[in-house]
Amino acid sequence: MRQRLILYLLLLLCLPKLSMAQAATDTTAVNKKRLLVLGSTFAVGYTSLLVSLNHAWYSEEERTDFHWFNDNKEWRQVDKVGHFWGAFHQSRAGIDMLRWAGVPEKKAILYGGLTGILLQTPIEIFDGYQSDYGASAGDIVANTVGAANLVAQELAWQEVRIMPKYSFHTTRYADRRPNVLGSNLGEQALKDYNGQTYWLSVDVGAFLKEESKYPKWLNIAVGYGAQQMVYNDPEANAAAGLDAYRQFYLSPDLNLMHFKGRSKVWNTALYVLSIIKVPAPALEYNRKNGLKLHPLYF
Repeated sequence: MRQRLILYLLLLLCLPKLSMAQAATDTTAVNKKRLLVLGSTFAVGYTSLLVSLNHAWYSEEERTDFHWFNDNKEWRQVDKVGHFWGAFHQSRAGIDMLRWAGVPEKKAILYGGLTGILLQTPIEIFDGYQSDYGASAGDIVANTVGAANLVAQELAWQEVRIMPKYSFHTTRYADRRPNVLGSNLGEQALKDYNGQTYWLSVDVGAFLKEESKYPKWLNIAVGYGAQQMVYNDPEANAAAGLDAYRQFYLSPDLNLMHFKGRSKVWNTALYVLSIIKVPAPALEYNRKNGLKLHPLYF
């Protein structure tokens, strides 16, 4: 759970720099001044965040020798998909910031693509020394796959054609364990896996010929979520009378990057909002209820 909160905080740490990254211009030489500003700002900001994290969340925890904890069976793996989503967009920000600094394209992709992994790994190391937690190999794999997915798209297509996205709606389960699933809307958006849905939004138009009449603003998104999860452990969840199940979705989506204009502020807003799935009709399938149509799904 705590990795997910940090994942969002680290993503927010990158956002103030996105406007600069989006304002990148074509260049064949590294802008050393920009690279220095970028590197020093990142180093100071991230180090401060790690120090604050260690003081706020770990200082009062019982410490042990470094150890691993297998949490792969928990939360129907929604948390792992969240790690994929977070690492993808952190690496996306890293690549665009290196582009802004004039780093050659291939190096910007390869080095910037490591951002998600570099940001997340220290959190796993911290957890590895906590008696109530432990480093999660599953989290590390999810982070790596998320970053690698972005790098693969950038190398293959020089753009993102399959965008991971996030959406959220409140659920009744948070009231049963507000200390774990959140006691208010902000906390629930971070902690209540029952209300989180993760999507892969496919830019269909990018795969078609230029002369195709398919609307370039219309994406098709496939989503994943789960329900009836109050406890992370499946056995504890079942003992509470809950039958956790997976949910799969199909929904239209807006390709927000299609609406870019001349305004840097507007383009930056679209860049940031592109991590979120726009509410739209959705078709859901799950093993308990079969197919279900949502007129508007968040």
